[in-house]
Amino acid sequence: MNTTSPGTTHYPAATVAQAIESHTLAVIVDNEPGVLARVIGLFSGRGYNIESLTVSETEHEKHLSRITIVTRGTPMVIEQIKSQLDRMVPIHRVVDMTIAGPAIERELAMVKVRGTGDSRVEALRLADAFGARVIDASTESFVFEITGGSAKIDEFVNLMLPLGLIEVSRTGIVAIARGPEGM
Repeated sequence: MNTTSPGTTHYPAATVAQAIESHTLAVIVDNEPGVLARVIGLFSGRGYNIESLTVSETEHEKHLSRITIVTRGTPMVIEQIKSQLDRMVPIHRVVDMTIAGPAIERELAMVKVRGTGDSRVEALRLADAFGARVIDASTESFVFEITGGSAKIDEFVNLMLPLGLIEVSRTGIVAIARGPEGM
């Protein structure tokens, strides 16, 4: 005997697919051995990807470090990540810089380009247009230093490809909130 009315089902309505979003998380932790490994373990153990990771001691007297993590996921996954990070003992604070208010994100890259003649001149012209500095030069190559948003660095690297790009080293994203308030 069927107890459901026509057009209904015993199964809950299909969930609407949520968009994948990129979020920048700032995490204040005790600066002690093993803390970074535990944070990374949380991500890898649950299959979450880290797109960018930077870590540095920020308050020497208090022995605190700041971990900046860029990750992607649905809003539900991002909330899970933040909740799980918040519960870890050596973590003092987790702030989602993407939703906390206006923030500034920057990255540093060193870009090595080999070239002679016209390609060398074009590499220097583009570096100047992007605000990149020459930090090493030889008769056959340059090393440029460039800072800015990730999209700017991506664009610079892509323009250097046909000019003789050899190598790129990037720091990963760091972020800080705008305004007078601290984290």
